[in-house]
Amino acid sequence: MEHPDVESEPIKEAPPLQVIRELGQTGVPSGLPSEEIPFHCLTIIGQIEGHVVLPPRNKTTKYEHVIPQLVAIEQNPKIKGLLVVLNTVGGDIEAGLAIAEMLKTMTTPVVSLVLGGGHSIGAPIAVAADYSVISETATMTIHPIRLSGLVIGVPQTYEYLDKMQERVIRFIVQHSRVSEAVLREMMFRTGELVRDVGTVLVGAEAVRVGLIDEVGGLGTALTRLSELAAQRRGGGH
Repeated sequence: MEHPDVESEPIKEAPPLQVIRELGQTGVPSGLPSEEIPFHCLTIIGQIEGHVVLPPRNKTTKYEHVIPQLVAIEQNPKIKGLLVVLNTVGGDIEAGLAIAEMLKTMTTPVVSLVLGGGHSIGAPIAVAADYSVISETATMTIHPIRLSGLVIGVPQTYEYLDKMQERVIRFIVQHSRVSEAVLREMMFRTGELVRDVGTVLVGAEAVRVGLIDEVGGLGTALTRLSELAAQRRGGGH
């Protein structure tokens, strides 16, 4: 039986599930409020894009997207640690170093985890963390800086190239346990890479030479990040 005197309320549609956070991190159902998840995950994947926009078919990490995330993480007191997951072929040298230098100067504890690959400029980003982990099957390629033929054209470029090379070497040596002599030997080794110079390190080899701190996976990385966060709290930071 209908009741004409009673106005039916319009059915309100539930808001769509927000699975992409403002910072670009995919939201995963956890059963816990977001404020109770103390760690943020940042992914460095594909090719690191710098000042030149890469073709749309390339999988890229844009440094102009990463830098504001790092600033927001550093300013957020609820975030107790940052996990940086790397699976990158390398990319723009200046953009990669900018990310690495920002990671190194953060007061928020940072742990890096190399999965799949952390090649080229990915190495400075990996060692910029307070602690670095590499999976057993992940690889890291250490090689000299290379510029495309479109860039090399004037004598000043070669001097700039040498200075950039020294910046990369100095950063890796300062923030890892690898010696400069060993790093240079690996970087300019011939015969290991086809038509190129450099060295490929797989899992434990990266730890053995002192580039990475430990072989492990996600559980290892989160455990180390928890320890660093506890130390930071204990130190009054």
